[in-house]
Amino acid sequence: MQKIKKFYLIITILSFGFNSYAQKYKKPKNLARYDHQKIHFGFTLGINNLNFNHQKNSSTINNDSIKSINTISQKGFNLGIVSNLRLSKYTDLRFIPALVFGERKINYGFQDSAVINYELKRIESTLLDFPIHIKYKSERYNNFRTYVITGIKYSLDIASQARIDDEGKEIIKLKRNDFMAEIGFGIDFYLEYFKFSPQIKISYGLLNLLSEDNTIFSNSINRLTTNGWMLSFTFE
Repeated sequence: MQKIKKFYLIITILSFGFNSYAQKYKKPKNLARYDHQKIHFGFTLGINNLNFNHQKNSSTINNDSIKSINTISQKGFNLGIVSNLRLSKYTDLRFIPALVFGERKINYGFQDSAVINYELKRIESTLLDFPIHIKYKSERYNNFRTYVITGIKYSLDIASQARIDDEGKEIIKLKRNDFMAEIGFGIDFYLEYFKFSPQIKISYGLLNLLSEDNTIFSNSINRLTTNGWMLSFTFE
């Protein structure tokens, strides 16, 4: 019983000390009424890294001259406009249409007698992204808080070559429309005049983007989907 009383006494002293410390070093809040706004806007810019998930056509790989297929990610950049709707104290609904410039490569290995020769196919994309996210926020501490986001995104590739005559060049053609699932996290920093938020987000494509055109390059792949990450800096 005596030990229990000592334990509670120590906890009480430590709690009092912590509260005193927190009050002593508590900073004045920037933008104290910012999160009470029903709607606010901003803009975002950042970099991305796009790649493919691919499923090989085993019959083509085994019976043809193609011996290997490898995808190579590439860096790009993006910019967008932020619209934020406050749903509750800790939850927001966000719509962030963005223009995304990206590139991916597919490297094919061809068997030529005892030598394997490689042919690299470069695929450029200019995407109009229309994501809808739910943002879950932590409690604000001084002038920052953490958050996670999750949602879906419709993506339109305005540089798609699916309907373009390749003129014998045998390019890799992708479909224009894609849907993706997204998840990410970030930190809100409340500055004197605006809120600054670095954020990283991962995207997983749900649709097969490969446009079949009966070339050896498309016939060797059964399914081609997007994956990638995006590092963004938001100003609101």
